[in-house]
Amino acid sequence: MTLGHLVHGLTQRGHQVTIIRPRQRAEKGAPALQVDGLVTQHLLPGLPIPGYPLLRFGLPAGRLLRRRWRQSRPDLVHIATEGPLGWSALNTAHALGLPVTSSFHTNFHHYTHDYRFSWLFTLTAKWLRHFHNRTLRTFAPTRELCDELAADGYHNLRVLSRGVDTGHFTPARRDAAQRVVWGANDDDPVVIHTGRLAREKNYGLIIRAFNAMRATNPRCRFMVVGDGPLRAGLAAQLPYVRFTGFVDRTTLAAHYASGDIYLHASVTETYGNVAAEALASGLAFAGYDYAAAHELVRPGENGLLVPLNDESAFLAAAVRLVTDPDLVTRLRLAAPAAVATRSWDNVVSQFAADLAEAATSVNPAASPSPLPAPRSLLQSP
Repeated sequence: MTLGHLVHGLTQRGHQVTIIRPRQRAEKGAPALQVDGLVTQHLLPGLPIPGYPLLRFGLPAGRLLRRRWRQSRPDLVHIATEGPLGWSALNTAHALGLPVTSSFHTNFHHYTHDYRFSWLFTLTAKWLRHFHNRTLRTFAPTRELCDELAADGYHNLRVLSRGVDTGHFTPARRDAAQRVVWGANDDDPVVIHTGRLAREKNYGLIIRAFNAMRATNPRCRFMVVGDGPLRAGLAAQLPYVRFTGFVDRTTLAAHYASGDIYLHASVTETYGNVAAEALASGLAFAGYDYAAAHELVRPGENGLLVPLNDESAFLAAAVRLVTDPDLVTRLRLAAPAAVATRSWDNVVSQFAADLAEAATSVNPAASPSPLPAPRSLLQSP
């Protein structure tokens, strides 16, 4: 989703963008080469991610990249994911003398604990640092994360924040008919949770929170929007929860706005777009005090925050929201203002300026303007 907004914003500014990424399972019949205006996509072979077969990761493609970039030389290569395809893009760009930047938006080293590869944590952390320090800029979504990465030895860090479409995610999409479908009356608290149903999202705590909330207030209704490898197991453990699976963007916005409470239990986020979307939609938010929640939530005014990894405090906050309707009303009314100025337009403008600066640092003849003449930018996950 973030890359989609960045690509759209860059093309709106006249840049040509080529996306090179692995073909996903749902795209089996899609053409390998797709051209739409200023955007070109190359879909390459990939393999299922271990433990998460719904998504596929890219394979090394150095020979293909070298041939294409010699035929049509990009002004800059931006690597969005540090996988085998991203590694081959980094090596190929260096060999051809192309400027390279990268994004750090997934805590892959922390995922080693969730997927029972804890012994790989130190090795993965070192590899990620080595990878990113070979690029001219490493973009991370918050100043807090940039500071953490700097302390861990990362260089040339820049903030690439996240925007939220407040015209799409808005309390105005609240749908009384949808609440009836969910079995919720006007005064029944509806608890929403969205995202990938995967181990790294801390669903053990979500299960405990849902059970505690229901025990305290049997009128609660619970919605989980999204899909992933844990869906069947979660549905078996939480028979009173409605699981929607994947929904389109319009339905997602309506589901957010038709709820009352949002719980965010993940401890591995670099940002957490769902926090911004939930606030924009007017939900009473409860989560850990880090990443997007740390930036956006004013405790007690537009949401509830608890110390990172303090599960007892998280459970207490969740129960508080289903026992204090006046607090929920107050938080819901104040929530949208937290993201009112977080536009994607501002995010993309700063990103374009940072990319232009990086390209200029390698090619002094390039324009130093923050909004340079249209040039070819490449995103390579």
